[in-house]
This record gives sequence, C-alpha cells and structure tokens, in this order.
Amino acid sequence: MGFTKEQFHYAFANTVSREESDAAYDRLHIPAPGSWVWSYGLIANWKPGHQETWVDYDLDDRAPLLFIIGGKDHLMPPSVIRSNAKKYRNSEALTETHEFPDRSHFTGVEPGWEQVADYALEWATSHAGTRQS
Repeated sequence: MGFTKEQFHYAFANTVSREESDAAYDRLHIPAPGSWVWSYGLIANWKPGHQETWVDYDLDDRAPLLFIIGGKDHLMPPSVIRSNAKKYRNSEALTETHEFPDRSHFTGVEPGWEQVADYALEWATSHAGTRQS
C-alpha cells in the first residue's frame, strides 16, 4: 500500500500546490511494500553484529559526501539530515551539507530543481579527486 494523495502532498510535495502535487502523484507514485523498511532499516539497527545495511561512518577512504537539505522537507527534516551528516565527523574524508531553505523532499522534480542539480554537480566536480587514501 502506498501513500494517499494527501500523504504524498504532505511528505513529498508540500512546497507546490495541491494541484501540482496530485498531478505528480498520478504520474510518479508507485505503491510498494514497506517490509524492506522493517527488514533493512529499523529492525536491522536492533540486530547484533554488522548487517548488510551497516555503514562505516569512520571510513577515511571514500569519495566526498554531500548531504543536500530541503529546509521544508517533511519526510527527512533538516535536523535529521544534519544528524546523519554528523555521524561522519570522525572520518577524514570530506563530508558537507548544503541547505536549500525553501525546498521539500520532492526537490528533484519540483520547479527550480535545476538550481539544486547545478549546485550538486559543481560541488562534485570541485571535489573530484579529493578522495582520502
């Protein structure tokens, strides 16, 4: 079972009109089972040992990591994204955040998505080759 149109609007597309949100829902929404959230997300955190979803936050030998924050994101609020980024604080590899204050979780599709894409591309190309050894 997937989101209703109302839930989709609140969780993903809260910065666009309801009409735009409903049109996006009709075009893009695909209901999917939620069992993977329990199996690989929430429950995995309570199992002993490393699971297949385990992340080595302290890994120094990785590519630069950019967290893009939507300031009006209801699904992954800025505080959650900052908390996730903070987990990498012991890694010597580059980890940064950048907030787009008026963006929702639907940022890659809503009007003005090009600004976010341009920022991410410029950030990635400016940090290419900065991988730690």
